[in-house]
Amino acid sequence: MTTLDGPTRPQLAPAPRVRRERHGVVFFIALAVCAMVLLPVVTLAGIALSGTGEAWPHLASTVLPRATLTTLHLLALVAVLTAVTGVACAWLVVAYEFPLRKTLAWALVLPLAVPPYLAAYAFAEFFLFTGPVQTLWRSLFGFQSARDYWFPDLRSTGGAALVMSCVLYPYVYLTARVVFIMQGRNIADVARTLGAKPSTVFRRILLPVSRPAIVAGVALVLMETLNDFGASEYLGVRTLTLSVFTTWLNRGSLEGAAQIAMLMLVLVFALLMAEQWARRRQRFHSARATHMKARPPRVQLKGWKGPAATLAVATPMLLGFGIPIYVFGTYALRRTHQFFDPALARAFVNSLTTALAAAVLAVVIALLLINAARVARSRTVTLATRFAMIGYALPGTIMALGLLFSLARFDNWLDAQMREWFDVSTGLLLTGSATAIVLACSIRFLALAEGAIRSGLEKLPPNIDEAARSLGRSSLQSAASVTIPLLWPAIFTAGVLVFVDTIKELSATILLRPFGFNTLATFIYENASRGMAQDGAVAALLVIVTALVPVVLLSGALMRDRDAMM
Repeated sequence: MTTLDGPTRPQLAPAPRVRRERHGVVFFIALAVCAMVLLPVVTLAGIALSGTGEAWPHLASTVLPRATLTTLHLLALVAVLTAVTGVACAWLVVAYEFPLRKTLAWALVLPLAVPPYLAAYAFAEFFLFTGPVQTLWRSLFGFQSARDYWFPDLRSTGGAALVMSCVLYPYVYLTARVVFIMQGRNIADVARTLGAKPSTVFRRILLPVSRPAIVAGVALVLMETLNDFGASEYLGVRTLTLSVFTTWLNRGSLEGAAQIAMLMLVLVFALLMAEQWARRRQRFHSARATHMKARPPRVQLKGWKGPAATLAVATPMLLGFGIPIYVFGTYALRRTHQFFDPALARAFVNSLTTALAAAVLAVVIALLLINAARVARSRTVTLATRFAMIGYALPGTIMALGLLFSLARFDNWLDAQMREWFDVSTGLLLTGSATAIVLACSIRFLALAEGAIRSGLEKLPPNIDEAARSLGRSSLQSAASVTIPLLWPAIFTAGVLVFVDTIKELSATILLRPFGFNTLATFIYENASRGMAQDGAVAALLVIVTALVPVVLLSGALMRDRDAMM
């Protein structure tokens, strides 16, 4: 078409406008979650500073020196044992071929299903004087009593480190194995073509490459070790976590317990800073370098080396998973009537309901935070979202102690207001029910849910939700109709992880449970504290079987990664 002024330009249809939404609600959600995570810490700090300080000289002179040194000694031993075990097993299953390698590659993850306190009870029954190991030892050599021979003392810091390492090494194994699969063998193959010996390649090339993964795995191990309460108490190891309980419950000093908890918090942040410092210059490309068919086969171990490798890889799995299954399975077969015990049934139902509620709450909060960071695209919101994840670094003792008193104050305030205005007593709404346990576990395991969902989100096209919003959908509508359905596998995995960790949680549950409320973990703990750990055998098996669900899922993911990448 032309006019007197010349040809006209074609008119383009206006592009649909992406609705600019206010991010006040998003910002409020992120800050509210951060405040919820910080609430226990702030409460503890207030309690620690509000005391008269009368208990501090006693704590500083008698309790803290020994407990701090014991805790540091335990952390150091566990770090070394898990690092050596995890890295060695990861490299053997990735680089070498030996009998049962495929089975052991996923079976090495099974000890994750066993909480440390259950491992401590099982090891004590298996290795102490009346257990099958020492009984066989005395029958073989004709010993009559414990004074006739020497046997390692399990009730010691070294024994506690061994027990915890046997169930926590999979954290290091998983992270190191991923690095070795993605790039370790490629780098090793190049180095070998240049004449380097296998030991030199592993020491000078592969360990530096895998150091970030090893440090990350060891950091998780140390967090779980610092959180432990049941295993340390049962084995008689006076750690800082145990000192919090004894100072508050036995000595009646709440301020002293809060002061020890704040010292633990300083230790946690020191561990986090040490991890960041160790990884400060570690940047490695982790893309898949070669195709499966182009890669050389694993090194075939011949002669005695093959069975030796099988034994070396199978030993930590048998210790961390085989012994608990054997001990509790044997006791459970002798106590089949406990399967119909009403108290155990109530504990099982309580565990399921609290774990399910914590999983749902953690997943919902994680989705809100991730969506807030994606929608707002604000540094403040992103920082708040990241800061909300520190709950996993807080030991359950610190989380429970701070949350208990902050919720109790809220209950008392609400009850006073209801009495004044309506002459009605609300009682303890939060601290008198399982709500406190649900909140504590949701806050502490929020990082697990967020990590699982974020990893699934990273596999989606980056602009998939923006395409929906360009068609007039709001951010919530695009998330509900597009993003969440695609993220359902990751959401399910996140829920399962939080569910099972809540089932296993003891240190927070033992403090926050209302009177007469038992979970499987506290049911087992009560029997063990009376010296009757065998009476909690059925409950222990229920915990392990329930925890096997995510372990099997995780092992299946590992096998798929192996097929896709090797």
